Amino acid sequence: MENGFHMLLYRAFHAQRAWLRPGRAALGLGPGQPKLICYLARKGPCSQKHLACYFEVDPAAVCRMLDSLEKGGFITRRVDQNDRRTGIVQLTEAGRAAADAWQEDCQAMEQQMLRGFSDQEARQFADYLRRARENLRAAPAPKEETP
Repeated sequence: MENGFHMLLYRAFHAQRAWLRPGRAALGLGPGQPKLICYLARKGPCSQKHLACYFEVDPAAVCRMLDSLEKGGFITRRVDQNDRRTGIVQLTEAGRAAADAWQEDCQAMEQQMLRGFSDQEARQFADYLRRARENLRAAPAPKEETP
């Protein structure tokens, strides 16, 4: 069990989060928030619904993360002029600076994580992770048994 893929992925994910947690806290970001600001830094303003769909996260959870980011001064929200029911999320300068700092932390983590890997091994590892995700997304999740 200790060497099963599920446990190896879980332990690697946990180690990654533990490594990044102090930097995230120093930036004033909560769990899940760095991915939102980094996406906004790369792609520009977008809707809350788009963020929820892209990250496959419950829209209510995204809303809570955005509320906190807005209170922290990392984002602003405005009404879409083409569809007044849609809110547009945009980074502030503080949000852009936090996204840049987070990216630096992630690059340092990746360098540490891949220490001793050849460039080819690192590319293969990334390809394996991509393919594993695609395989899981292609199949429906098992249904819960009802008592």
